[in-house]
Amino acid sequence: MDGRGLVRAVKDLGSERGRRAWRSALRNRRVDAAGLAPRGAERARVPGLLTGTEPRPGGGVLRFTRSDLLVRVTVGGAVFWGWDGAAPTPSYAVVGSGPEPDPRAVLEPDTDGGWRVVSERVTVAVSRHGAVEVRTPGGAVLRRDLPPRWWEPVGSAGAAGGPGAPAGPGRPGAPAGSGGGADGTGAAGDPGAAGVTGDAEGTGAAGRVGGARWLLRSEVAADARVFGLGGRPVGPRLRDGSYRLWNTDPRGGFGSGSGEDPLYITMPVQLVVADAGTHLVFHDNSWDGRVVLREGEEGAGSGADRPGSCELRMESGPLRCWVLVGPPGRVLQGWSGLTGGAAVPPEWALGYQHARWGFGSAAEVRRIVAGYAGHGLPLSAVHLDIDHYDGHRVFTVDRERFPDLPGLAKELADGGVRLVSIVDPAVKTGDAVHASGLAVGAHGAFVRDAAGREVRGEVWPGECAYPDFTDPAVRRWWGGLYEERLAQGFAGVWHDMNEPVSFAPFGGRTLPRSARHALDGAGGDHREAHNVYALAMARAGWEGLVRLRPAERPFLFSRSGWAGMQRYGGTWSGDVESSWDGLRASLALVLGLGLCGVPYSGPDIGGFWGSPSPELYLRWLQLGSYLPLFRTHAAIWAGRREPWEFGEETTRAARAVLAERERLRPYFVTLAHLARRTGAPYVRPLWWGAPEDRALRDCEDAFLLGDALLVAPVLECGSDRRAVRLPRGRWYDTVTGRAYEGPGQILLDAPADRIPVLARAGSLLPVRAADGSVALEAWAPARGRTGGGVVIRDPGPGFEPGEVERYVVRWAGDAVVVEDEAGERVEGVVLRGL
Repeated sequence: MDGRGLVRAVKDLGSERGRRAWRSALRNRRVDAAGLAPRGAERARVPGLLTGTEPRPGGGVLRFTRSDLLVRVTVGGAVFWGWDGAAPTPSYAVVGSGPEPDPRAVLEPDTDGGWRVVSERVTVAVSRHGAVEVRTPGGAVLRRDLPPRWWEPVGSAGAAGGPGAPAGPGRPGAPAGSGGGADGTGAAGDPGAAGVTGDAEGTGAAGRVGGARWLLRSEVAADARVFGLGGRPVGPRLRDGSYRLWNTDPRGGFGSGSGEDPLYITMPVQLVVADAGTHLVFHDNSWDGRVVLREGEEGAGSGADRPGSCELRMESGPLRCWVLVGPPGRVLQGWSGLTGGAAVPPEWALGYQHARWGFGSAAEVRRIVAGYAGHGLPLSAVHLDIDHYDGHRVFTVDRERFPDLPGLAKELADGGVRLVSIVDPAVKTGDAVHASGLAVGAHGAFVRDAAGREVRGEVWPGECAYPDFTDPAVRRWWGGLYEERLAQGFAGVWHDMNEPVSFAPFGGRTLPRSARHALDGAGGDHREAHNVYALAMARAGWEGLVRLRPAERPFLFSRSGWAGMQRYGGTWSGDVESSWDGLRASLALVLGLGLCGVPYSGPDIGGFWGSPSPELYLRWLQLGSYLPLFRTHAAIWAGRREPWEFGEETTRAARAVLAERERLRPYFVTLAHLARRTGAPYVRPLWWGAPEDRALRDCEDAFLLGDALLVAPVLECGSDRRAVRLPRGRWYDTVTGRAYEGPGQILLDAPADRIPVLARAGSLLPVRAADGSVALEAWAPARGRTGGGVVIRDPGPGFEPGEVERYVVRWAGDAVVVEDEAGERVEGVVLRGL
């Protein structure tokens, strides 16, 4: 605790809630003291020398003096390897049983006593000491993992043969194809969680219990750039530094500073981009850990290169990982196939939404909605925060402030505005929800400590219990509670405080690390369950909403989560501060999360904490209008976020911003369906189509929206012009129509009422016409070139995938024409760039 934290902790003693938080923190510390054995003497271990091999489908098992390594190349090219019995499943991230082994990939001898597995897309080489290399088909090394090292408690079973994988009967499995249909089944119709049968996938070591800490050092190319690790405000490019893997509420607003780590969503997922190729690596382990990155350096002249390095330390759990190689689009498509396709939000959830902690009453909600209508500002949804609850208690309503919530919801829906409800996981002890949870199963629905006592924490309602979402029975009970939200007229939910949070003036603001969880039958403590708690809560909510309304896609997004969370919805930035640093962090978070497979996200426009200036608010609104989740939100003590509160000039500019978002909404619908089908995020870094372009790899202040648009937000105070780096090809300024040729850098005007947006030559995108129908807009390709685009129209509120329409844009003499897949000309297309 630093000096600021100490002052804050002492001040907490001045309020009743603060004193309760002190008591809760002290109680949790005592629980951990009793429930966690102190770490004693440890013995370090490395794999040793290779002693033998055993071929398996897609690869095989390599046996070392003190360890075993399973290597497998799967159909589609994804590579898995796991040490000491760690198998691909069960897993909270991987869907079903994972991809099948590639029967064409075989284990064969390599040079210097090593072995390798060769496939069409990738080669995996293992040295006789246990180093693992991932190579391109041409032989270029993308990644080299040095032999791992474990520290095992002396006298443990693991010390004799490895830390083992916590893989055995009943270990958690992600639902096969969850989110794939109204019944929660996947494309193959395989329902439920992936099953595990003993050690069928392993090497005889599945019974070895974890407890060993481990360290894995890796090397990448000197020119490589690393992205990902979940939501990081310092990104999207992750520079030299230490990044913790522990979902955390930062207690207050955050900006883009290096000290703002970790945040709400951490994932052991790295996307590495280098001249030799792109690869994604996922270390499937939910324990607390830390990643230390160091970028490489190319030698001058004939000097030697210093490779980039990654050091991953985990407190326990399996040492297993997946690697996918190829162009960025193919890598993210493989990642989507491995962890599940992204949920497609309802069409209305791609419009502008307004939230506030502190609406206070139904009358205030009506006033805000009427204000948007009166100022000619489109609005899709209003979000109610915890102040609409009775005493902040989940699944309740304050009847004095909101006497007829269903009536309010219907009134707003008749005007095209939906209501969205906050849902926190913490349940007030002694209330009706708590009582119903106590009746779930033999021991109730709530997390307990090692002695069997219910774990209590301090949150907004007061003393609270926490549902154990890693228990299937609890998930089903919790999902059923959403019936009350639907009955109140809510059309969607957002999960908050689900890291999970327990207020504390010191130490971790979460549950005791010794708290016990079901972990889907395997059993374990909070050290393993913490990072997947929000993911399991999202699953509970999603599956409950699907059961309650099987004909409608749920709208759900969550502050916290883990790998695979896209199956159930999206996320938002959390409590970003109202500052220019917060604005920059907003873009970094969306880009980084998209590269981790979470395409639907966005910030609190204007920041959650503080009062933005009119300039900052408008620049944030302009950025947010090109991000998937477009929502303003603010704390109860923060300044207002309605556009008209910032003056007539800002209101007029905001009207144009919101109108353009409405015009582009059919394009966002297409991007949403493409994200589910292909894994490609809506918002993409500039290097997406040209990862070999080093200048683009280092560009962090602009982005691609799909394939068609390049957006260059203004992120600096007082700027009215900005430099924009262009990928290869011709680009049109969407306002002036002027054409620019890339690659290169240009200087564009960015007056207060707009930001630079460019369209790729030859692109086609769907837009909303003045009459509300979907129209096609095409930008002229360069002479001698062709272009095109795909369109997926909204198929309705259900789970239908939507039909893909493909178009070609080309020159025919002196005219630009658009043709469909059959080669027929399409009339009525708006042609631009001529």
